[in-house]
Amino acid sequence: MPSKLVVVTGASSGIGKATARRFGQAGAHVVLMARNAERLEQAAHAVRDEGGRATVMPTDLQDREGTLKAAGRIADEIGTPDLLVNNAGIGRWRPLEETSPEDAAAMMRVPYLAAFDLTHAFVPAMVERGSGGIAFITSPAAYLAWPNASAYIAARRAVTGFAESLQGELKPLGLFVTIVALGSVETPYWENNPGSRENVPKTDPRLIPTLTPEEAADAIFEGTERKSRFTVKPPLYRALFLMNALFPNTVARQLRRAAKKARNSRA
Repeated sequence: MPSKLVVVTGASSGIGKATARRFGQAGAHVVLMARNAERLEQAAHAVRDEGGRATVMPTDLQDREGTLKAAGRIADEIGTPDLLVNNAGIGRWRPLEETSPEDAAAMMRVPYLAAFDLTHAFVPAMVERGSGGIAFITSPAAYLAWPNASAYIAARRAVTGFAESLQGELKPLGLFVTIVALGSVETPYWENNPGSRENVPKTDPRLIPTLTPEEAADAIFEGTERKSRFTVKPPLYRALFLMNALFPNTVARQLRRAAKKARNSRA
């Protein structure tokens, strides 16, 4: 049975917007959180046009006080979520010398600290109710490392470490935590973070295709409905994660070559 009340962060475009639509199609009441109120309302209309129920909650997740106030409003005015989807994330894939300390701090704020704040805000009521779930949307950067994306990779690993710890902490309390690792997805992210695409390791698209936002949303929906611990799409990344655990030096060499190939192909 689909979750009844679903909070989705980063819901104004891309993966978040598609995820809100997917849960709306399944009959959920979706609360959409993002900074841009106009685009957020457009995303909510898309949910409603397909028969779903949507509430917008414009929130700058870089602002901790504003994030906590928004969480309080959701709890007071709508209720305790059945599912929190921590999807929002920012950050450019850039070499260290092109990444300022301020950039690194912003990347740690969103996704990691924003996800922490919202999870911390909603979990007590979920525990009291005895049900609920949290989904953390991350990337292969949480399990693999390559050149020229160090701050981004660090932030994604922070999210994943937090989520993995919560899996053991919250399961005895009746809650589930799903980690969804998604490969490259064709979204406005690349336009909003110029210079990042050049630092994506070049892979064979026949083996690791670029996902659509809808494919990403389906993976999130299916993973959380099954209450899976770990969902990966495209599936080949599972094999890469395992290879990295067993043969880290070999995988590191291949990733360096793939990253270099990507930069050379766009030079």
